[in-house]
Amino acid sequence: MRLQIDINCDLGEGYGAFKVGNDAEVMPHITSANVACGFHAGDPVTIANTIRLAKKNKVAVGAHPSYPDLMGFGRREMRLTSEELTDCVIYQVGALQGFATAAGVSLQHVKAHGALYNTAAEDEETSRAIAHAVKAVDDSLVVFAPPKSVLARMAAASGLRVAHEFFADRAYNADGSLVSRKLANSVIKDPVEVVERVVNCVKKKWVLSSSGDVVTLDDVQTVCVHGDTLGAAKLVETLRKALIEADVEVKPFRGFV
Repeated sequence: MRLQIDINCDLGEGYGAFKVGNDAEVMPHITSANVACGFHAGDPVTIANTIRLAKKNKVAVGAHPSYPDLMGFGRREMRLTSEELTDCVIYQVGALQGFATAAGVSLQHVKAHGALYNTAAEDEETSRAIAHAVKAVDDSLVVFAPPKSVLARMAAASGLRVAHEFFADRAYNADGSLVSRKLANSVIKDPVEVVERVVNCVKKKWVLSSSGDVVTLDDVQTVCVHGDTLGAAKLVETLRKALIEADVEVKPFRGFV
């Protein structure tokens, strides 16, 4: 059976007059867009425009909820009760679903952003709150999660579908977690290395950690490239071509998860 992979990107991460990345250049080369919901970035106009752009390019749309941390771009962990976090995620996913419905598209997935994603990968209470929120809004939505993570396990236990995710431009620790952005070389900037890592992950099911250890990734269905990475549009275009040349079918994962 031919290998299949989804390419996702975090988009719509501007706010008002403040713009991040170039969504219009990135969008034609991806298959799924994670749209900021307003808590770390995004506003009603930006959300609506991003979804319309995704629809124009036949890109699947997902919600990208965060801790309520606009000042810190959602990259700071926050201490919320389970109820508070559940309500925050319901609020954000519900907003995206409303905009998607208005644009005539259906929401495909939910991918937590930044510190919320990293915390949920290891913490049961956080993961359970996210899963409860997603299921309460729409139990047909797919949850993005790292392979073998607590988030993946808790989402599946809640009856939700899960898409295991690989980060093209982020360094990995030996245990499969992401290297903290506070550390040097946490973001891989060499486009050649990024492309080689992704093709290797999809075809051979492993990646080298920052310490040189082999990290096994058996079941990856979606690859993330960050929209605010320098040269993101060219990078994702090159990546998609390399995957196709490696006989990998690139498509939104709702068709194969």
